[in-house]
Amino acid sequence: MSFAKKEYEFLEKIGIGPKNLGGYVNGTWKASGPVITTVNPANNQTIAEVVEASAQDYEEGMQSCSEAAKVWVQVPAPKRGEIVRQIGDALRANLQEFGWLVSLEMGKILPEGIGEVQEVIDMCDFAVGLSRQLNGSVIPSERPNHMMLEMWNPLGIVGVITAFNFPCAVLGWNACIALVCGNCVVWKGAPTTPLVTIAMTKIVASVLEKNNLPGSIFTAFCGGAEIGEAIAKDTRIPLVSFTGSSKVGLAVQQTVNQRFGKCLLELSGNNAIIVMDDADTELAVRSVLFAAVGTAGQRCTTCRRLLVHETVYEKVLKPLVDVYKQVKIGDPLEKGTLLGPVHTHTSRENFEKGIQNIKSQGGKILTGGSVIESEGNFVHPTIVEISPKAEIVKEELFGPVLYVMKFKTFEEAVEINNSVPQGLSSSIFTRNPEFIFKWIGAQGSDCGIVNVNIPTNGAEIGGAFGGEKGTGGGREAGSDSWKQYMRRSTCTINYGTELPLAQGINFG
Repeated sequence: MSFAKKEYEFLEKIGIGPKNLGGYVNGTWKASGPVITTVNPANNQTIAEVVEASAQDYEEGMQSCSEAAKVWVQVPAPKRGEIVRQIGDALRANLQEFGWLVSLEMGKILPEGIGEVQEVIDMCDFAVGLSRQLNGSVIPSERPNHMMLEMWNPLGIVGVITAFNFPCAVLGWNACIALVCGNCVVWKGAPTTPLVTIAMTKIVASVLEKNNLPGSIFTAFCGGAEIGEAIAKDTRIPLVSFTGSSKVGLAVQQTVNQRFGKCLLELSGNNAIIVMDDADTELAVRSVLFAAVGTAGQRCTTCRRLLVHETVYEKVLKPLVDVYKQVKIGDPLEKGTLLGPVHTHTSRENFEKGIQNIKSQGGKILTGGSVIESEGNFVHPTIVEISPKAEIVKEELFGPVLYVMKFKTFEEAVEINNSVPQGLSSSIFTRNPEFIFKWIGAQGSDCGIVNVNIPTNGAEIGGAFGGEKGTGGGREAGSDSWKQYMRRSTCTINYGTELPLAQGINFG
């Protein structure tokens, strides 16, 4: 069996064939579930076939992963960091091919596909340094000859359920940290990007094998809701990281909470950019274009709402509409393309339904607002003038649709920004120190990411990534996000011969 198209043969270099097994179980590739086809969103033609994992495959994988956890926890943290370093180096050696695969299967433009893989490499580098800094604390004790310590220990196994829009980056945010913290990883990739799941797992598996470590330290499954539900219900998995919609994330959280597990949620975003009357409007327009059109509006940090001060409204809107009309739409693998397809035919249909709802709620289409008749899932980037009170503005329409609205005061802009159920990312364009410091403070944005004079998207890995409210409250990647992947123990040690009690209690 060969690939349907000769240009797909580059996939063989990263371990992908025309037909692939979608389960990495106990250090071997196996799968006994249904056979699916993965398609190129630019033309909806088959790339390859994948045999998905079954419930039986899942159980076998979890049993071996539980045994591997006993081995991995005994490896010193800096040595675990060395393994993650090798994973990053293996990705570096195949950066271009992996970037092509991400763009081919997901549909984002090639610079974004390569950038996503680079983000995983950056996370590997970050995790290597972190492996020598999983520090606890020494706490003064009120009792003589006593010492109080905080110790951080591995959880055991971390379940990671990722989405199609960042099919490998979100794994990197979680797995790199989880591994150096001493946890095994069980990964379920998105059902529509199984080739990325397989190729990434083969990189990790090759490093584990090279170092004579159990393959089950990293267990991976291609599959649908059945595998995801199994992870959520599994008491052997203390922490489940889930990336997806708020609706599904809530269901995952409720399932995990019923067994007293922990959840790390990265859910929907409904992100706003505010342009004040003193803003650099040229900088703002460039930022909005990237934030709203990048990845065809399918980033969780995509700018979906543009709030413009009434005195500069036309100064911002006219050049923005003009540049939208010049956006090159096409094959994401072709040089110069800025807007590739939305990910699936269903995504295209949801875009059409969204436009109908926008119009029914008084929205005025300024540019775009239609699909492109082709064999692929292409749509026009769209700008809509609409009231901030319209119900659809409070929803996340996952596509290149930007709502624009006027405001009069800083306080009004903040109120609009905070009026939606989601709380992921936000940004303000201003040079006024008063507005800047109010914006990032208690009187400002209620989001987890609060920017100034940059887009809502394109976050660096050094900071904690995540949001509030309906976005789920989780934090991944940098800063002290690692603490979510470990359990904290407060330890009191008596190195004397007396038994003084805290709070001065005398018990006989």
